[in-house]
Amino acid sequence: MSRFRERIRSRAQKARKLVAKRAPNKKRVKPSALAPQARRLAGPLALRELCLVRAPAVPIHPCAMGQQIQVATYNVHRWTGLNGRSDPDPARACFVISELDAHVIALQEVLRPLKGEDPLERLADVLGLHLAFAATRMHRHGELGNAILSRWPILNVSTLDLSFSRLERRIAVAARFEANQASLGVVATHLALVDRTRHRQVRELLEHPQLLAGPAILLGDMNAWRRCKATRALEVAMRGHPELDWPPSFPAAAPVLALDRVYARGARVVEVRAHATAAARRASDHLPVLAQVELPAA
Repeated sequence: MSRFRERIRSRAQKARKLVAKRAPNKKRVKPSALAPQARRLAGPLALRELCLVRAPAVPIHPCAMGQQIQVATYNVHRWTGLNGRSDPDPARACFVISELDAHVIALQEVLRPLKGEDPLERLADVLGLHLAFAATRMHRHGELGNAILSRWPILNVSTLDLSFSRLERRIAVAARFEANQASLGVVATHLALVDRTRHRQVRELLEHPQLLAGPAILLGDMNAWRRCKATRALEVAMRGHPELDWPPSFPAAAPVLALDRVYARGARVVEVRAHATAAARRASDHLPVLAQVELPAA
């Protein structure tokens, strides 16, 4: 356990040092000021953000939104498996996603290749799920970003730029779902490694309209390897998870850190667990986390 905690602590310390390097006038650089420079350096595809919203290729029977739903969050590690050193093999993680049988699934570190078949679109079609994808940055193999998969049509989809440092580009994808006169807001994200940056991101997220307009869920890779200002802010604002312990989800082979979490507002998380099957332990360096969420009666 100590080895993995030290590994995460080392990564965070390195990130903190890089973030602390400022221009000579000590002015803090705003994300909006960084965006044009990032486009020049990384090319026009790097910051396309909201890249894809689509329904499954074959129309599916409408799914009712019951009072209890199942949601999941899963960092798929660029489809590269447990150690991250192998070539992308989407089939492993896609099989795990099919095991989850969730109504809504948030995915992080999703790689969409620039050439050939898109595994994310293929997955959505095979499972009959609606899909929204937003690119965080360019990877040598394609676009890397966050996605939401859903049994319900995706409405009012948007992205939120959470890039508060020059080191890490981060975003959130937000959507609203409606079915049988019920409504649910979902915000999916992948937060920063540095505590200070993560706290700023959480403050920004908590003001998002989708978390303020009726029942809502915030889920994703929170990178909260210890209790910090960000997690305390989430616990105060997102009250729908009383007395629940977050299940360890990282590293997948022998999880000790609860990085992947599901928070609720105007709804209640009644159960949360890691999906620790044999396939899940090999498909990524994170385990998926599943939560049973109870929505208010219509």
